[in-house]
Amino acid sequence: MRTTVTLDPDAERLLRDAMRERGISFKQALNQAIRDGLARARQPRTKRFVQKTYALGAREDVNWDKALALADALEDEEIVRKMMLRK
Repeated sequence: MRTTVTLDPDAERLLRDAMRERGISFKQALNQAIRDGLARARQPRTKRFVQKTYALGAREDVNWDKALALADALEDEEIVRKMMLRK
């Protein structure tokens, strides 16, 4: 198939480098780059990322649905404590 392709400068540089290194034409370098990229995209990922978690214990007296409110309250308590120490 014959078509017009507009390449970004960095993509053109990569193709020109491949042409020079392998001694192949622009057409061959472009076709191989497309094949390699599409073949790699089809391959399943080999290893799935799994986040490690750790049990930190749970406080029964804290409503974790309101964690930001708890953080605000703790910060307010600390500010009051520091003010009391200054007096």
